Amino acid sequence: MTNPTGQLSSSTVSFVPPQINSLEDTGLSPLWLQDLVLKVLYSRGYMTGFKISEEIALPFAGVTDQLLTALKQEKLIEVRSSQGGLGEGAYTYGITSAGNTHAREALERSQYAGQAPVPFEVYNEAIRRQKSGRMTVTTRTMRQILSQLVISESTFQRLGPALNSGTSIFMYGPPGNGKTSIARAFGNLVLSQSMYIPYALYLDGQVIKLYDAVSHRLAQENEAGASSTGNLRSTTRRDPRWVKIRRPFIVVGGELTLEGLDLVFDDTHKYYEAPFQVKANGGILLIDDFGRQQVRPRDLLNRWIIPLENRVDFLRLHTGRKVEVPFDVLIVFSTNLPPKDLVDEAFLRRLRHKVEIGDPSYEEYREIFKRVATDKKIEYNDQGLAYLLQEWYIKRNRKLRASHPRDLCDQILDISSYMAVPPAMTREMIDRAAQAYFVEI
Repeated sequence: MTNPTGQLSSSTVSFVPPQINSLEDTGLSPLWLQDLVLKVLYSRGYMTGFKISEEIALPFAGVTDQLLTALKQEKLIEVRSSQGGLGEGAYTYGITSAGNTHAREALERSQYAGQAPVPFEVYNEAIRRQKSGRMTVTTRTMRQILSQLVISESTFQRLGPALNSGTSIFMYGPPGNGKTSIARAFGNLVLSQSMYIPYALYLDGQVIKLYDAVSHRLAQENEAGASSTGNLRSTTRRDPRWVKIRRPFIVVGGELTLEGLDLVFDDTHKYYEAPFQVKANGGILLIDDFGRQQVRPRDLLNRWIIPLENRVDFLRLHTGRKVEVPFDVLIVFSTNLPPKDLVDEAFLRRLRHKVEIGDPSYEEYREIFKRVATDKKIEYNDQGLAYLLQEWYIKRNRKLRASHPRDLCDQILDISSYMAVPPAMTREMIDRAAQAYFVEI
């Protein structure tokens, strides 16, 4: 469903995790969940039943209470105190010496002690149901999301279809002309929509951490769901192992490696971290400064040939098993390097849209400078700009860059503050700003 601007409605959620009423509904082994409770108690000490329920993100009634009853029968935990009239959820539980031994054994297998995971196949189905598909944007929408940027009309008209493709965009051109800003504007559009992801996944007895507080932004729950940070003692209308987030916009740069695109196993804690593209499922993954990663561009594209063409990815467990996961990601490659220095024609063909973000024209440069000066409260005048262009660009054969007005205005602010004079585009101020900013290479 779209609103009048052509932007996907942020209130539309095609999937809500169903309510959990029993242990069977979790899709997990009761014994595995009992071990999870023991690890939580082992690491955190005495806890009430309600608190344990919150820690493992499972309802108390019908689920956590059953786990606690089984652990008490096995004499692995005991009730340390109770408050009459408030029910078993208010009881304080402690781990016994036998429970300590059992917990240490469980920790040797995996030190994960947090929200109960969701079965891997359940996550895959949820991603398919929440598939972002083709993000239908119109010229009107694009003008709204790019209103803060000055872009040539020919470039502007190529960006909309690229975004609508929902597959891959290759943006290239000289540094400082707004490639990253354009990608972030796309990200703001995606962030206006929401989806559900699990805190963690369960696969073959292993846990894969998915939710990342750095990469994911929480979204407000609507009337159909309970707050992700709310009290699980109240009636929960959905599975609390899931968290509602803004559709992801994840940026990676020079730190990207091939290993970072597969399941990362922590040998110390013995659980996995989901790779970047899985965390970005349903949203956008920006590869900034493409070509400057520790991995060769050719190797990176080889890794993504199948996901880009078939919209599925394959991840490898440390046991050697490969598993399939949906690849519902718009990948944006942004580079300052010439395309011929990165990849050959065959690889570029696999990237759906190629968009060059070139240097601004003199008129575009003027518009950028005027906007920036106004925003930074610098007295703008065309005579000062004409002097800047003649003396510092034309005479020196220097290329215009869209980032220069912002940086030069910052220099003017620094100099005017030091000189205790109002910031203005005088010849003296422009010369001092340009001398401090430009370096002959």
